[in-house]
Amino acid sequence: MRNDAPAPATLERVRRNLVGLRMPRALEVLDHVVRQVERGEVGTLEAIDALLAEELTLREGRRIKAALQMARLGVVKTLASFDFSFQPSLDRNRILALAELDFIRRHEVVHLLGPPGTGKSHLAVALGVEAVRAGHSVYFASLADIASLARAEREGSLRERIRFLCRASLLIVDEIGYLPITSGNGNLFFQLVNARYERGAMILTSNRGFAEWGEVFGDPVVATALLDRLLHHAVVVQIEGSSYRLRQHLDLVPDTMRVPSAALTQVPPRRRGRPPKARPSAPNAT
Repeated sequence: MRNDAPAPATLERVRRNLVGLRMPRALEVLDHVVRQVERGEVGTLEAIDALLAEELTLREGRRIKAALQMARLGVVKTLASFDFSFQPSLDRNRILALAELDFIRRHEVVHLLGPPGTGKSHLAVALGVEAVRAGHSVYFASLADIASLARAEREGSLRERIRFLCRASLLIVDEIGYLPITSGNGNLFFQLVNARYERGAMILTSNRGFAEWGEVFGDPVVATALLDRLLHHAVVVQIEGSSYRLRQHLDLVPDTMRVPSAALTQVPPRRRGRPPKARPSAPNAT
C-alpha cells in the first residue's frame, strides 16, 4: 500500500467539497479512485484528472441533451446511422466535410435536394447534432412553422420573432416544397432569410427544384429574391435515388412519381419586378 492514501478526515472533507461544488459524478466515483490510489494503480495527479474528467463528461452530456431539446431536432439522427450505401449518388466525403462545420463559420446555406425519403432530413438533423456537440446553437423548424411568423405579425411581434430565429448559429428549415404557402407567408420567410443573410448559417431541405419555388412560395418575385440570397454563399447537395423508407416496396412505386434529379437544381429565370421589402432586423447573435 502506498503512503499517499488520504486520511479519513481528508477524504470526508473532499466529499463535502464535491457536494458544495455540485460535482455529483466526481463524488460518485471518488471511492473507486481512492482505492486505485491505495493500490498504487494511479498517482495523485492521475486521480485528480480522473475525477475531473468524469465530472466534465457528465456536464457535457447534460449540455448536449439540453441543447438538443432547445434545438427542437425531434428524433436525433447521426451521420454514423446514415446508410450511404443505399444512396451511391451521395458523396460521403463531402458530407463528412460539411460535418467539420466550416459552413457555419462562413455563414453559408446548405441545400439538401432530393425526392422524398432519400435522407435529406436525416442529414440535416445529423449535421445539426454535430453542430450542437461542437458548441453551436441550433434551431430546427419545418417550412410549415412559418405560420409562427404570420401569427407574430398579427400580434405585432414580428421583429422579435425574427430576432429569435436569428439567434441560433445554425437554422435548419425542413420540408420546403411539401406544402405550398401563401405569397404573404413567402414574404415573411424572405424577411427571415434577409435578416440571416451573411450573418448566420442555414440548412434547407427540399423535394422541389429551384425552378419550382415560385409555385411553392406563391410568387415568382419572392422566390427569385429568396434564391438570390440563398444561393449566393451556398453548398448544394443533390441526392438521387429511391426512398429509403420504401426500399422494400420499390416495385409498387410508379415511375411517374419519381422526381428527375436534373430538375432539382434548375434556377428560375429572373423576372422583372421589385423584390419584397424586408423590414429591418437586429444583427444575429451566435
